[in-house]
Amino acid sequence: MSEHLHREQMRYLWDSPTALREMTDFLIRRLAGSTRPVVLVCIGTDRSTGDSLGPLTGTLLKERYLKQMNVYGTLDEPVHAKNLHGVIAEIEADYDDPFIIAVDACLGRRQNVGTVVVGDGPLYPGSALSRELPPVGNMHITGIVNVAGFMELSVLQNTRLHTVMNIAKLIASAIKYTDWKLHRENEAIHEAHTNVVLFKRNEKTAEV
Repeated sequence: MSEHLHREQMRYLWDSPTALREMTDFLIRRLAGSTRPVVLVCIGTDRSTGDSLGPLTGTLLKERYLKQMNVYGTLDEPVHAKNLHGVIAEIEADYDDPFIIAVDACLGRRQNVGTVVVGDGPLYPGSALSRELPPVGNMHITGIVNVAGFMELSVLQNTRLHTVMNIAKLIASAIKYTDWKLHRENEAIHEAHTNVVLFKRNEKTAEV
């Protein structure tokens, strides 16, 4: 569960009719044209309802079979304070210059509960609970699941699953659509390259 906010960010209320399209467009603008492998690190634990946003999102994404992105952190295999260092080390060893998107829950103002915050730069997991964990990600996606300010641990444990689930569905849907569009873009590039190669071969054959 994280607390830090960043300058370069967009906010989407989960029940806004334009949230899915706008969030997808933002993600595509950030990721289109990059050749870096995209890795999603969904942070949290299902032992606390409010802090389960990350693993819930990761589970939804695993069920949707992403083609361009890799997912770490699910209800079955959560990424949390005890194993975060190891997971990040594993990702850095397995992928060449990965672009990491960190997903986590956070607390905020009452009027912002239900809002998804997407922006550039890392998030700082555990900061709201005074845990010293490394910053994670080239981009962050956080969902404001409840109100900050007093007895945060208790607040997280008493957060409505309804709120967390709706935020997780929005994040997972936006990432799935982004993945699909990036996959189509890469297929089009590959097809265009293949056509150029075939055209050049045909030209050489005609000359002979």
